[in-house]
Amino acid sequence: MKLQLLDWLVILITLIICFFPALFVAKRSKKNTTEFFASGRSVPWWLAGFSMVATTFSSDTPNLVTDIVRRNGVAGNWVWWAFTLTGVMTVFFYAKLWRRSGVLTDLEFYEVRYSGKAASFVRGFRSVYLGLFFNIMIMATVNLAACKIAGILFGFDRWQTLLFVGILNVIFATHSGLWGVLVIDFVQFIIMMTSVIAAAYFAVSLPQVGGLTGLVEKVSNISQSNGINYLNFLPDFTNNWDIALAIFIMPIAIQWWSVWYPGAEPGGGSYIAQRMLASKSEKDSLGAVLFFNLAHYVLRPWPWILVALASLIVYPNLSDIQKAFPNVNPSLINHDIAYPAMLKFLPVGFFGLIIGGLIAANSSTILTHLNWGASYLVHDFYRRFIKTNADEKHYVLAGRIATVLLFVLSSLLVFFLDSAKDAFDIILQIGAGTGLLYLLRWYWWRINAWSEVTAMVSSFLISILFLILNKNGITISTHLALILTVLFTSLSWITISLITEPTDEKVLIEFYKKVRPIGPGWNYIRNKIPHEELKSTNDNENIPLNLLGWLTGTITIWSSLFTIGNFLYGRTLMGFLLLGVFLISGLILINVVRKVWK
Repeated sequence: MKLQLLDWLVILITLIICFFPALFVAKRSKKNTTEFFASGRSVPWWLAGFSMVATTFSSDTPNLVTDIVRRNGVAGNWVWWAFTLTGVMTVFFYAKLWRRSGVLTDLEFYEVRYSGKAASFVRGFRSVYLGLFFNIMIMATVNLAACKIAGILFGFDRWQTLLFVGILNVIFATHSGLWGVLVIDFVQFIIMMTSVIAAAYFAVSLPQVGGLTGLVEKVSNISQSNGINYLNFLPDFTNNWDIALAIFIMPIAIQWWSVWYPGAEPGGGSYIAQRMLASKSEKDSLGAVLFFNLAHYVLRPWPWILVALASLIVYPNLSDIQKAFPNVNPSLINHDIAYPAMLKFLPVGFFGLIIGGLIAANSSTILTHLNWGASYLVHDFYRRFIKTNADEKHYVLAGRIATVLLFVLSSLLVFFLDSAKDAFDIILQIGAGTGLLYLLRWYWWRINAWSEVTAMVSSFLISILFLILNKNGITISTHLALILTVLFTSLSWITISLITEPTDEKVLIEFYKKVRPIGPGWNYIRNKIPHEELKSTNDNENIPLNLLGWLTGTITIWSSLFTIGNFLYGRTLMGFLLLGVFLISGLILINVVRKVWK
């Protein structure tokens, strides 16, 4: 595919709009690591919220959603829609706790919550495990998508794409710090939403698709021949029980609370925690996470889904994509490549806009992960264990060096991956079983550092065991593997919590005074605090009110998501019914949020 002059101009303007504003805030990041990694803890809720959703709006996400829809239909998206429960729970039960902790990174939390060498070990181990190994896996999946898109559109080899995105992202990540990332994210989100809506419009408008009416009719016919109802919001529980179990029942019943996944961590974590910690107040922290979940699950999915459904009509089989793009490396041909394959139908100008949007999408995610990963490696490992007494300029320089290292390693990993869905499944499996601990560690004093170690090790070991069994021909279904992983990991860390020495009481008392967690899980420690001090630290939070916020927030997001879908499908009556549910739940949610803020 060839870019016209107008396309090049649009791309150039897009990149200038995205990156130029960040240059004005980059000077602040040079002052110290608090500015470089946490923006001086002065970020307003709207900027933190936009940054969160822009980070998850990466170049691999349209490919992943397309992969899911082509394999299991629209209902297959419950594997990530279920994380709505996690995200809204973070709004009402964890956002204020994170902000009160006052830590620079979520890993610093370990030495505030726990005591002894075990606490230091967990912080150091996870800084390398997450900041290096896990982080480069995530960035590799994002850049794999970029390679597939560039391969389809321009015939680029992987190394050519990686060289381009590397030069662009590494320069800005090392120069601008988190302030620059936040500003870039805000601008990029607007550009990305504009570009994906344009892509959906032109995909649905293709003569072979025939508009929304034609799309629904033709995909319905494909559904009958393939035995998968691609349009349904819920899976077929009668005829495809195995698929329903894997893509709906397991995510809703177990996955959302048990699996650690970046951007949807139980209790918050990684770059979500980084934005909460950078917020200028508890109110801003709560507002940022609430806005993120609304934008993440409601605004973004349908443009991608429409393109994915249209691709079923234009490229019903993978062989059709290979025929349309004979020069693309066959190893890159998978269902996820159908999204960039649909972009060939964009008119001049809009083609440049979508390319600029995809570059922006890639940068918003990679820049965040470079800054987040570098914060772990520098603040939680290098500064904590290697060189403890250097000045701030030294650590800012170390952060820049770590940024370059992370991108190089993630780029090398790109050559060993095949599809976005495969990488998504690997990350979910490795993080399975640990989520319950991350939820309860804020509300049960008996959890200690060894609980964290046990959860990480047991989850990793059983994941490796399943991988070995699979390589030797012993196949265990995904949902059974998840159940076994959750059971084994949860029983392991709970047992260790009860048989090992608890965290030092002085540390627990200070943590309680600082963070003020609610609920009966802290009664033992609460009773150790003098009554006059307890009054000053008691936050008097309303647990039923927070539960109501969690419930109505989840209903608001899901009802609005499916209201849009029904109107797009032409199902007007159901659309209006769900619109009513959305309005009622939304009004209750607004009222709850106002009370929580007070």
